[in-house]
Amino acid sequence: MAKELLKGNEAIAEAAIRAGLEAYFGYPITPQTEVLEWMSRRMPELGRVFVQAESEVAAINMVYGAACTGARVMSTSSSPGVSLMMEGLSYIAGTEVPMVLVNVMRGGPGLGNIAPSQGDYNQAVHGGGHGDYHPIVLAPSSVQEAIDLVVLSFDLAEKYRTICMIVADGNIGQMMEPAELPEMRPVKRREWDWAVTGAEGRERRILTSIYIDPYDEEVTNLRLLKRWREIQKNEVRYKEYYLDDAEFVIIGFGTAGRVALSAVRAARAQGLKVGLLRPITLSPFPYQVVDELSRRVQAFLVVEMNSGQMLDDVLRAVQGRVPVEFYGRLGGVVPFPDEIADEIRRITSEKLTVTADPREAWYERLSARVN
Repeated sequence: MAKELLKGNEAIAEAAIRAGLEAYFGYPITPQTEVLEWMSRRMPELGRVFVQAESEVAAINMVYGAACTGARVMSTSSSPGVSLMMEGLSYIAGTEVPMVLVNVMRGGPGLGNIAPSQGDYNQAVHGGGHGDYHPIVLAPSSVQEAIDLVVLSFDLAEKYRTICMIVADGNIGQMMEPAELPEMRPVKRREWDWAVTGAEGRERRILTSIYIDPYDEEVTNLRLLKRWREIQKNEVRYKEYYLDDAEFVIIGFGTAGRVALSAVRAARAQGLKVGLLRPITLSPFPYQVVDELSRRVQAFLVVEMNSGQMLDDVLRAVQGRVPVEFYGRLGGVVPFPDEIADEIRRITSEKLTVTADPREAWYERLSARVN
């Protein structure tokens, strides 16, 4: 199929439909409302289920019920709306049913604003609902990648009976780019041996997330952990740019990674041996790749649109072998390539030392820049 000019949110919605989405439940919130608007027209046209719920709490519980039938289901929201879904997500995880959630992130905390941000990293990767569980978390940096990851997310969710979350900051949802949509897949209800379908003539199936006996709950947690270990082994995804001879490595995801790539290319043109690692799976995080890089490069620079949330995962992987520096912008401010280029020049020219928390020096530098 030929490429066409597509808006990120609309492309995400259409990609889900073409991946065989059977039911969508959501609630409007900027900057992802176009997903819901697109679904409100397309899903009924195709004879599929669309419900605008009365709240995000209602939407995620509708998703929960539909997921228990084995249908391909999803919801979308933005940062504070996703916060409201956390209890439902934990129930879905504990019941071991697959679903897809797209978070088009905005500035916060609180109601914040409608500008692009990456402040939900910890919520998606390390937080979420209560209890021990790990969703798969994917981070696109372009409209095309958002399309591809939406299609992949349904397959991963079903393969591992888990939540698959896509975190795309507001830039990805609102930008327009040439991209190619996949062919329309036929809607095909899978014959899962766990799904609640109301079928007669077979053993009764019960889906639940409540296990009163602590030992039963422990067995369930171990089953979830075993599945997560398989995901860690098989599903780590990332992109490498100019890493073969890199002496300094920039790490950024989503829009921050995309902006960093422009700065890296400019630095390369100036003869600086700089490369970029862009994680696509934030969960599972590419710890092994960062670990291996830390054994041969001189330093890292982590770039995020938050106060250093992925930074903690990078520090965990590097384990103090080489310096790790940080540059972030907050509240919906997107860094310019020139800002990151300045940081690249700084780390390649200064004598860096390993520090326990790179955020301290970053805070002083950013405060001086902003004030």
